[in-house]
Amino acid sequence: MKKTDLVSLIVFPFLIFVGALFAYSGSRGGSSVYGLPLFAWLVGLTFLIQWLVFIPAFLLQTEKFFDLTGSLTYISVTIIAVFFSAGINGRSILLAFLVVVWAIRLGTFLFTRIRKAGKDDRFDEIKPSFIRFLNVWTIQGLWVALTMGAALAAITAAYRKDLDWFAVIGFVVWIFGFAIEVAADSQKSRFNANPENKGKFIRTGLWSRSRHPNYFGEIVLWVGIAVIAFPVLQGWQWVTLISPVFVALLITRVSGVPQLETKADKKWGGQEDYEAYKKRTPVLIPRL
Repeated sequence: MKKTDLVSLIVFPFLIFVGALFAYSGSRGGSSVYGLPLFAWLVGLTFLIQWLVFIPAFLLQTEKFFDLTGSLTYISVTIIAVFFSAGINGRSILLAFLVVVWAIRLGTFLFTRIRKAGKDDRFDEIKPSFIRFLNVWTIQGLWVALTMGAALAAITAAYRKDLDWFAVIGFVVWIFGFAIEVAADSQKSRFNANPENKGKFIRTGLWSRSRHPNYFGEIVLWVGIAVIAFPVLQGWQWVTLISPVFVALLITRVSGVPQLETKADKKWGGQEDYEAYKKRTPVLIPRL
């Protein structure tokens, strides 16, 4: 057995353990279904969906439906949360609406992108290994649960509170982040679609202010979600406020910025215009 496969065998139960702890924390003070906390049911569902889709993905050795599955998980879990929660109010509806809108937009964007590209080269070395590929799907399940944790906890919470200034402020923050993410993705898509830009890197529009403005918008919109959810969280449910922190750490330390920075350095590193761009442009937070 390869060393990477052995490590993956150790990582798998750890991922499940983290998911179980999070499910327990977010379930305190929430609605129940069939005698079990609804929040826990929903966290379990996020993992189950990934594992079910993993089976044909591994057999066919394809990652084309990976991002789409993640987005559909957000949508389906959110709708189920609203349907089974004990009482729905304006805050729950607002949170559900924002999560679903974001998931539809991102899922459509990523699925369209991979259809054009044909594949995602991040999976080339992972797909042949059953346990490594399974771990990637399991990590996606954990990503979904942790990212939308605050929203899920608020939607399924037994304690209810009408819309207030937290909801207004959170909504404004979400709109700001969502607008930046959509604009940045749109600008880069148009740039890459232009044959004249083949082999070049984008440094116009929002990309002249930040090397990863789309990721900045992503973090900001989840902060907005957490602000909206904040007033109804109690006790252990406060743990779910880790959602925007988790998104920020994932993007800046694991799978987002580090990978793209490394890839860009290999492609354009040493070029005078690229090095000048890196020097004057922040990695994440746009300069004014």
